[in-house]
Amino acid sequence: MAAAATATGARVSAPRMGLERKLEILTGAAKYDAACTSSGVNRSALPGQLGSACSGGICHSFAADGRCIALLKVLMSNDCSYNCAYCTNRASLDQPRTSFEPRELADLVIEFYRRNFIEGLFVSSGVLQGPDEASLRMIASLSILRHEYGFNGYIHAKGIPGTSPDLIEELGHLVDRLSFNVELPSTASLAALAPDKSMGDILSPMAQIRDSVGASSANLLEWKGRRESRRELTTRALCASCDVRGTCAGLDACQPAAKLTGRPTRFAPAGQATQMIIGASPESDLEILRASSALYEQFKLKRVFYSAYVPVGDSSIIRHNPAGMEGTHDNPHVQNGVVPLLREHRLYQSDWLLRNYGFGVDEILTPDAPFLDPLLDPKCLWALRNLERFPVEVNRASLDELLRVPGIGPTGARKIVRARRSSSLGFDELKALRIVLKRARWFITARGKYADGLKFEHGAIYQGLTSDEARKKSFRDVRKLEEASRQLSLF
Repeated sequence: MAAAATATGARVSAPRMGLERKLEILTGAAKYDAACTSSGVNRSALPGQLGSACSGGICHSFAADGRCIALLKVLMSNDCSYNCAYCTNRASLDQPRTSFEPRELADLVIEFYRRNFIEGLFVSSGVLQGPDEASLRMIASLSILRHEYGFNGYIHAKGIPGTSPDLIEELGHLVDRLSFNVELPSTASLAALAPDKSMGDILSPMAQIRDSVGASSANLLEWKGRRESRRELTTRALCASCDVRGTCAGLDACQPAAKLTGRPTRFAPAGQATQMIIGASPESDLEILRASSALYEQFKLKRVFYSAYVPVGDSSIIRHNPAGMEGTHDNPHVQNGVVPLLREHRLYQSDWLLRNYGFGVDEILTPDAPFLDPLLDPKCLWALRNLERFPVEVNRASLDELLRVPGIGPTGARKIVRARRSSSLGFDELKALRIVLKRARWFITARGKYADGLKFEHGAIYQGLTSDEARKKSFRDVRKLEEASRQLSLF
């Protein structure tokens, strides 16, 4: 039976509601959880089972109405006893509350899959009776999907801080990806805005997932080694008196190699991710990226997701500098207390540089300049702070040097290295290679020449990269991004 919160915090029983209304409420309640990512796991379809998983990607997670869907993103329940200030499901908000029964959700997933609406499931839950009780309901639903219905598709579960290790272990063997949200970039922010949660309750499960994923991979490698050894044995004699199968007079006495059974069940084969709320607390971009870098290193995360704070319900509960939290910054991203999505976008760009280009956090930002530039992508920002390393000559620069040039990515850098083996490259040849010169031309020379009409000066470069036209386009793109980021409605 669903429950609702009264003004005094007490809960009263609510009338039973239909499945369609439940779906509308619980998919809407899940929309601020980031789950749009490649699945990171390959699993072929198996006889007698439903679905498969491809590492190429589960890239959409919108609604259940048949439009461009890969994941059904839903909560088991939006009824929560926690009062996290940034959350749309917090206890103090007066809104409809409901829950799926385990079999209700399992049946829903199977029916949507059979209609080709979804390829997988993203599931989390509010916390009403306690973390273990909420986790047990998720486990019950996922067990029905995996064991009773034979669902072989992708499942991503968001765990609940405070869940016991035994339940985390059980949950990890049912899902492809298991995540715990770190929520906020610092312990102080978490204590101020989510008093019911502790950083220890979040980091301990993350460490358990890291260790269990590693142990699971080691067990699978050991099992595969035993399988290869068995295959080798089947080509040789199995008794001491013969060297090659079929040459022993007593072949009937040979014992066949025992069949290898019990392939280990993988624990969260797609690893783990986490999510931070950006803009609800006063941390700088430098502090956020340092926290992300530490999480990547310590817990071997696949991704850190950044979610710009969206005022929900009574937004007055949060200020840019919440009560009890010291420190404030001159943040160019915050305008009248609103955090535009462009800040989230710049953090994702910086995260990409950390994970794929070998940048360090302190290269992108410094204590003297702890915020990213809203009008300049982080790679350009780094290049402008290190102009002594530029311009680089494309015909002589190493691959690593080319990768540091704004506008040149791994594919473009490799094209340049291959092409210059046969001929010298000028700007026309770079265009023929489809190198995007809009940004790169400010930081390179070709055949010893700088691009015509440009000045290699800090002011000229910054002005060229953030001209009025570029600035207008930037803000147009932000508005488009904000419009596109609104989750599709189910109905």
